[in-house]
Amino acid sequence: MRCFTEKEMPLVQVISFNKLLEQYDVMAKSDNEYLAEKAKRILAAQEPYPILREGFTDDALLEEHKEVIHYILQDLFSEVLTENEIKTASLPYDNTIFNSSKRFQKILEAAGAQGECFVPKMRNMPDDQMYVMACTVILSYYYNFPLDFKRPFFYDIPDEHGVMRHYRILYNADFIDLQPTEKAKELSQADVDELLDNFENIDLWKEKIPPNSFVSKGFVISNMFDVTVEHSISELKSSLIASDKRDSDGFMDNLQETFQSFFNIASLRAGFMTFNAKTDCFEPLYGKGMDSFVLDNKEIQNCKEILCSYSYDKLLRENRYFAISDVDRYEERMEAPIYKSLQEQGIKSAILAPIADNNRLLGVLELVSTEKNALNSVNANKLEDVMPFIVSAVLRSKSEEENLIDAVIQHECTSVHEAVYWRFQEEAKRFIKDDLEGLQPTFREIVFKDVHPLYGQIDIKNSSDARNMAIQRDLMIQLATVNQVLEAAWQKNQLPIYEELMFRVNDHMNSIKESLNTNSEQSIFNFVADEIHPVFAHLKKSDKELAQQVSSYESSIDMGTDSYYDHRRNYDESVMMINKRLAAVIDRKQRSAQDMFPHYFERYKTDGVEHNMYIGDSISGELDFNPIYLNNLRLWQLQVMCEMENAHYKLKPELPVPLDVASLVLVYNTSLSIRFRMDEKRFDVDGTYNARYEVIKKRIDKSYIKGSDERLTQPGKMVIVYSQKKDELEYLRYIKFLKSKGYFSGKVEIVELEGLQGVSGLKAIRADILYKSADKESKKTYTYEDLIEELKA
Repeated sequence: MRCFTEKEMPLVQVISFNKLLEQYDVMAKSDNEYLAEKAKRILAAQEPYPILREGFTDDALLEEHKEVIHYILQDLFSEVLTENEIKTASLPYDNTIFNSSKRFQKILEAAGAQGECFVPKMRNMPDDQMYVMACTVILSYYYNFPLDFKRPFFYDIPDEHGVMRHYRILYNADFIDLQPTEKAKELSQADVDELLDNFENIDLWKEKIPPNSFVSKGFVISNMFDVTVEHSISELKSSLIASDKRDSDGFMDNLQETFQSFFNIASLRAGFMTFNAKTDCFEPLYGKGMDSFVLDNKEIQNCKEILCSYSYDKLLRENRYFAISDVDRYEERMEAPIYKSLQEQGIKSAILAPIADNNRLLGVLELVSTEKNALNSVNANKLEDVMPFIVSAVLRSKSEEENLIDAVIQHECTSVHEAVYWRFQEEAKRFIKDDLEGLQPTFREIVFKDVHPLYGQIDIKNSSDARNMAIQRDLMIQLATVNQVLEAAWQKNQLPIYEELMFRVNDHMNSIKESLNTNSEQSIFNFVADEIHPVFAHLKKSDKELAQQVSSYESSIDMGTDSYYDHRRNYDESVMMINKRLAAVIDRKQRSAQDMFPHYFERYKTDGVEHNMYIGDSISGELDFNPIYLNNLRLWQLQVMCEMENAHYKLKPELPVPLDVASLVLVYNTSLSIRFRMDEKRFDVDGTYNARYEVIKKRIDKSYIKGSDERLTQPGKMVIVYSQKKDELEYLRYIKFLKSKGYFSGKVEIVELEGLQGVSGLKAIRADILYKSADKESKKTYTYEDLIEELKA
């Protein structure tokens, strides 16, 4: 059929029928006349061809003696069973086949129906492994060192429809004789022990049992069994269990091919949809290639609206398969969108299989075919063997999704930072251990003692004034527009009530013209909502001309706030853009800072961006803390805040409202303890003495320079607040160093702060920041005053 294999093997393959003929030699002397006569006829047929006993390696002789070989093998290939058995005579460890049953021949003909003659090849048997397998046989049968390296062999052969069928091969090696050549070596137990420890060292195996060191004389009988269903179940199980496969590009293609083999339907396709119990709706399952034929590209479908009552009961109430053997017939008889949708997609039959756990529907497996009756209520029951794996995979996916959601919440919404996460893990393990031991588990508070705090903020300067001005302008515009409509209504109808309302509108405008009081915004909002809008609703119904003016007014009102929202929108967008840009800079820089030495970090957005950092031995875990890491983090903080300032002033020309920012750093000389507040889900300083730190943080940005009415924080200046002389000297060194790097201009002043409530003796360094040109190629730098002039130009 083919030339013998040319791959390197420890065995020289020689075809011989001697061991089989030796059995006929014995049978020829039997007392059973029938067996004896039969054996004599077979021996007589072979006698003119001694080469069949002696053995040969020339594959041309297989064709030359084809008839005689077939005659010799007649007892092994019963004519009565040839249409049923899948059997071949072949060489071991090779794809050379020289005799086969009619069923096997038909399988190959069907496989080659689409093209050239199909030659079966064993699955997943690399040459090196094949070599080792042959060696284990030699060790067992010649050297008497029994080793077990038996692996199942398979042929994967497509049928006439292109559906892949899988056949397991069982070998009968009764007719093989093993003989050494001059290349064979003597092996000791030590040699075998070395081989046992070096399965993958093919060179060692070839050294101990060289290529062509033995002759395999004879042939093997291969009995094959169709294990397509079992193989498909195994493939489904492994595919669904492996989470990495489910995210791969080819997952759904492989899954559909497996289902095609499982049902023996080439036109079969598979889809999925999930079930939302809260809304009683089907929704798509998001993933690569995850289609739903029922939803047909729709984002959501109500179950009762798309299904008929019978299919709804089967799937959602009974959690049983629903088979549609003939979509066209169902579409004619049933009034439900599902049948029309399937019909429009060219689907002729389908099975909807509920994916349920403990009577709780999770989703639906959809199997569809373009062939009528291909899928039906009978073969739907085959799913009983695979649905447990699908349910397990869905439950695991839901668990993984929930874990991912928890991780996102942990990252985005809580303060359990990665640097301290190890401590929470320790406490969680202890909690679980106590629970398993039947104790009353409690999650103890997490405290880190003797840590050094660092605080910094970049605050939007005069944000309250800017916000109030935006509110004031929006309210003035809205009230003026209201007045125009009321004026037009009074001119037409001369009703005193319109004049009275105009008086009150003007009164509100006068009240906010100079300044905006705390309750002014809400007072005006209530007035417009309760008294103006009902009048406008009446005007829209009673007068077409006035209705147009009212509609024009309503078009200027924001739906979200139910008021005029133009200047406030510009202000809010400006604040959002600033916060987003500043947070992005410090978040990106934080990743490299954690690599230097782990520390706790949190940042939050208000009117600007604030951040807290804590560093110390209790946070670093197994790493040894040294004060140099605190000094390094302080220097890093100054540098990053200068870069955040630069990022803001590059952004400033793009802002709807050109807001300024001011930076401040608080230097706290004493270490303190922080405790995780379980109720607030965040860290806070621990103890009454340490609370002084929080008091200073909250008050210093509103403080003034002693003996003046000048605010401490100013645009263009980095303010560093401290109380100890050594901190002053340390930060002056940092500023001098960063000046050489182009972060500061060199203009530095030291000021004393007005006493705060409960806090006194604070001083501050104010250093002018240098701003780099937005032009990447330019190395020009500016002070704040230069930059303002540059931006104006």
